[in-house]
Amino acid sequence: MLIHEVCKGINLTKKAIEYYTQKGFVAPEVLSNGYRDYKEEDVEILRKIGMLRKLDLSMEDIKEVLKDSTDMALERVIARKELKAKQDAKKDAILRDLVGGKSYSELEEELQALEMEEAIGKRLLDAFPGYYGRFVCMHFSRFLKEPVKTEEQQSAYETILSFLDQMPLLQVPGDIEKEMSESLKDIGLEQIEDMLENVKQSIERPEDFLEKNQETIEWYLSYRASGEYQASAAGKWMEYMRVFQNTSGYTEIFLPAMKRLSPSYGEYCLQMEQANKRLLERYPEIERLSFSHPEHISKSC
Repeated sequence: MLIHEVCKGINLTKKAIEYYTQKGFVAPEVLSNGYRDYKEEDVEILRKIGMLRKLDLSMEDIKEVLKDSTDMALERVIARKELKAKQDAKKDAILRDLVGGKSYSELEEELQALEMEEAIGKRLLDAFPGYYGRFVCMHFSRFLKEPVKTEEQQSAYETILSFLDQMPLLQVPGDIEKEMSESLKDIGLEQIEDMLENVKQSIERPEDFLEKNQETIEWYLSYRASGEYQASAAGKWMEYMRVFQNTSGYTEIFLPAMKRLSPSYGEYCLQMEQANKRLLERYPEIERLSFSHPEHISKSC
């Protein structure tokens, strides 16, 4: 199919098609007369590119999406766009404060904290796939509201950025990744925020939480110890996460740096330790189970 036929078929300009061809998204055969012959698979790729561009995806994002067969790349793009929307809303609020009479010096620390939250959040989304990336990003974002005031905090911030930039990618088999993505696809930002709020309440009032949720906790622990769980996609996923966190430096480098950077996160970890202590006193069998979440139950904070 010649380029003018492709233009008509997928509503892209000749200039756009030539640009995507030059960038290596498609590689049509060059005929003896110098014209390019686009195959059906080339046309389909160009159709996808055109649609994704209309959805405001960058060329870098599109390249990532086209290489992925599991839709995990699309989920990462959605998560990054959600993060950007939240950041933009906060920046708009700062602009309104300026209009309202607040001085630049008054808002400088607030903007600095926002930039720090944005930088770390983006790296967390890129480092962890799908739902887990969103969860980790939103979990730690809650503790990145404080400005950097000391040399220790600045050093911790630089350590975090360096670690996340160099951290190896989490490798999970495609079938497990796809199944987990499918099962969690309907969990959005509001549901994650609700979960995080429930965790916050549980560590602030652990005795109340244990009393109110005794039946659920006992069922969950029984399920975690079962062969059914071990054989499930969720069980395998959590084991990959646990090993990754223990071997990548996440536990030894990232979490301690977060505590040095954020006083509120350090306080949260102390509360988590106390809550986990009460949980282990009531359910000592937890020690035999493998857990994987932002703090590693009862071990890293």
